[in-house]
This record gives sequence, structure tokens and C-alpha cells, in this order.
Amino acid sequence: MSESFRTTPHDQAWSSSSSPGNGYQSGERGSHSNEDAGEAGKIVLVGVLGGLLSAAGYVIYRRLPEEQKQRLQSQVRLIVQQRITEIRQNFNI
Repeated sequence: MSESFRTTPHDQAWSSSSSPGNGYQSGERGSHSNEDAGEAGKIVLVGVLGGLLSAAGYVIYRRLPEEQKQRLQSQVRLIVQQRITEIRQNFNI
């Protein structure tokens, strides 16, 4: 749970005002929303950069000669098979 979350005792009614007993202090809520917005911006930036990098990789891959494409595909297949074997050994499958 977040630090700003406060439970209300059963005998106390919910209140929308910022009185001392409701669990919120002035300004506490705004600082969390600013942090969340900054974190969301970072996540979007990483997603956009990842998309650009993958698009650039695809363009480069399409321009490769057929021989190099086949060589890359066989290397990727080998790496995936090794990883699957490693995972099976770790889980004793």
C-alpha cells in the first residue's frame, strides 16, 4: 500500500474535508500525483524509444542479403533452443 493511504476507524465516518483526522495532510496528495506523472512520462519515453529502435532494426534486416538473413535466423534459433534447454533443466521438466 502507498504511504498516503490511511484506514478510517469503524466509528469514524468518511469525510471529504482536509481535517486533521482524515489521514491527509495539505499538499501530500499533490506531490504523489506529480511523481506519478513523471514516472508515466518516463515509461512513455522508454516505449517510444523501444519502438523506434525495433523499427530501425526491421528496416536494416529487410535490406540484408538473403544469405545473412538465413544466418541470423539460424543463430536466433540456436540461442532460443539453448535457452529452452536451460529453463527445462532449471525446472526439471
